[in-house]
Amino acid sequence: MALPYQDLIDTIVTATLKGKIQSKQQVYRMLQDGLEAGSGELFERALGQSLTEVEQGLTSADEFKQAKALRQQRALHTIQAEWQRWQADNQATAALVELEADILQGDAATRLTRLLSALDPNQEQPLAREQLAQLAQTLKQAQASPTLSEAEQSSLQGLALGLDQGLASWQELESEVVSWIFAQGQQSLGFGQLPEQQGPWYYWSKRVSYPPLQRLFDDLARHQTVTAAGIPTLLPLADWLAWAVVLQRLQLALVNWFDHQPYDAKAGKRLSIATFLTFAVVWSLISNRLSELGQSQLAQGSFQVLLQGLRQFASQSYFPLYGGLFTALSGEPLQTLLDYLDQPLQQVPNTAVKARILTLLGYSQRAIGRYEQAQRFHQQALDIAREAQDSACEIASLNHLSRTSTLQQDFETALGQSQRALILARQAGDRVGQANALANLGYSQVAQGQTQLLEPDQYETLLTYLEQGVTLSEQVGDRPSQAICANSLGIAQLKLAQYGPAINSLTKGLQVAQAIGDRFLVASNFANLAAAYQGQGNLERAVLTGCLGMYLFYQIDSQDWRQPAAALSILYGQLGPETFQSVVTEHRRQFLPLIGVDGYDYLLPLLTRYRESLEG
Repeated sequence: MALPYQDLIDTIVTATLKGKIQSKQQVYRMLQDGLEAGSGELFERALGQSLTEVEQGLTSADEFKQAKALRQQRALHTIQAEWQRWQADNQATAALVELEADILQGDAATRLTRLLSALDPNQEQPLAREQLAQLAQTLKQAQASPTLSEAEQSSLQGLALGLDQGLASWQELESEVVSWIFAQGQQSLGFGQLPEQQGPWYYWSKRVSYPPLQRLFDDLARHQTVTAAGIPTLLPLADWLAWAVVLQRLQLALVNWFDHQPYDAKAGKRLSIATFLTFAVVWSLISNRLSELGQSQLAQGSFQVLLQGLRQFASQSYFPLYGGLFTALSGEPLQTLLDYLDQPLQQVPNTAVKARILTLLGYSQRAIGRYEQAQRFHQQALDIAREAQDSACEIASLNHLSRTSTLQQDFETALGQSQRALILARQAGDRVGQANALANLGYSQVAQGQTQLLEPDQYETLLTYLEQGVTLSEQVGDRPSQAICANSLGIAQLKLAQYGPAINSLTKGLQVAQAIGDRFLVASNFANLAAAYQGQGNLERAVLTGCLGMYLFYQIDSQDWRQPAAALSILYGQLGPETFQSVVTEHRRQFLPLIGVDGYDYLLPLLTRYRESLEG
C-alpha cells in the first residue's frame, strides 16, 4: 500500500526524468500545491522510503538501471532540498495547525497550558498577532459544532473571545506604550510611592475600553497591588486570557524600547530590569488573588506566564548577577518583591533560571540586613548553578556568600569563598567575577580589621587587591563591582587614616552606587564619608554625610543605621545642640533631593532615638 504523498513524489521524479522540470522553483511550487500544513511527518516517511528504494537500484549490475537510479536519486535530493525550504517557510503555519489540533482534540484542562506555551516569548517563533487572530477564528468555528458538549463549547468560546479582546485592547495600547513617560516626565516604573494619577498603570487605564482591563490597571494605580477591586468575583477565562495577551505584549514592547535607547543605554537597561520585575510581581499578585477565589487553573496559568517572563529576564546579557536593583520598583518596599517571588520559585525545578533569580533575591535580602535568609538563597543558587553548569552564576554565588559571611563576621569563611571565586573566575575568563572576587578578598579583610587590629602593612596589601578590583571593574564596565570596590577601598584607606584618598574613593563609589540605584552602598558611602570628614576635622561635612548615611540605612531597614548614629552622637556632643541643629538647618537644600521632607524632619528624632537607646 502506497504511503500518503508517494504519488506526489513519483510525479515530480517522473517529470524530472522526462525533462519537464526546468528549475528548483518549479519543484518548490509543486510541493506547495501538493502539501498540507501539519503533514510533514507523512511526507518525510514517503520521501525516506523512496530514497531507500533508489539506493538499492544503484547497486544493480545493469548499467541502464544503475544510470536511471542515479537520475532518480538526484531528483529525490532536489525534492529533499526544496522540502526543507518549504518546511522553513511554512514552519509558523505548521505550528499553528498543530496548536489548533492540540486545542480542539485535547481536554479542557490542558488547553490553556498548551496555548500559553505557544505564546511563550522564549520560543523561537511565538505566535504573531495575525496567527492569534486566525486561531481565534478557528476556535469560534469549532465551538459552534453541535457534536460538542456545552462545557466544551464554553471552553473554546472563552479562548476565542479572550484572544479577540486581547488583540483589540492591544491595538488601543500599542501606540501608547511609552507615552506616559513623555506625558508625565516620569522615568520610573512600577508600583512606587506615586500619586495614583501618575505612572503607567493610570495612563494605560485611560486608553483601553475593555472594562476588566481598565479595572486591573486602575487597581494597580490606586493600591499598588491587586485587590478585590481589581478582581471582585470569579474571573472569566476570556478576561484572564485578554489580560495575558495585553500584559505580555506590554512587557515585550517596554523592554524592547528601553533596550534600544541610544541616549542613555545604562538607564535603559535599568528600566528593562524594572519592567521584568514589575510584571513578574503583577502576575504573582494576580495568581494570589485567583487562588483566594479558588480558580486554581487560572492561578496556575498566571504562574506559568510569570515564569516565562523570568526565563526571558534570566537570559538577558544585563541580568544583574551583582546587584544594583534596590530602587527598581520606584520605592516599593524591597521585601514585598522578595515575598512575591520566593514562594512561586519553590515550585520550579532546579534550572539555571532558578539559580539566577535566587541570586537576585539573595543579594536583595542582604541589602536589608537579612543575612541568614540571604545566605540560604545564595547557597541554594550555588548548588543549582553548579548542577546547571552556569559558571557565571556559580562564581557570583560564591562572591555573594563571601560578602554575606563578612557581614556576619565569619571572616575565614568569607576569605575562602572569595578565593574560590577568584580561582574559578580566572579559569573561566570571567573578568566581572574576578573583579568582584578581588573586591571581596579586600573587603573581608578590611571588615576583619574593623573588629580586629591589623598591622599597617596588612592594610597596604589589601589596598593592592582593592585597587586591582577597581581597575578591572572599570575595564569591563561593571558598575556594581566598581561601586563595591570603591567603597571597600575607601574603608581601607579610612582605616589607614588616609582621609583625603578615602574621601576620593568613597565619593567615587557614591556616584556609581547612586547611578545604579544600590541604596545599601549609597548609605555605606555616606556613613564612611562622615568618618573620613571627621578625621580631617571637617565637622560640618561630617554631620551632613553622617545624617544621610544614618537615615538611608534606616530607610532600607538596615540595622547599620546605628553606626553613623554613633558618630553623629559624638559630633552632637562636640558641637553642642544649637550648632548641630544649625548645621542641619543650613544644609536643608542638600538633604531634600536625597531623603525628602519626611526624611529631613526625622533626622533629629532618629538621632534622639539612638541616644535614648544608649541611656536605657
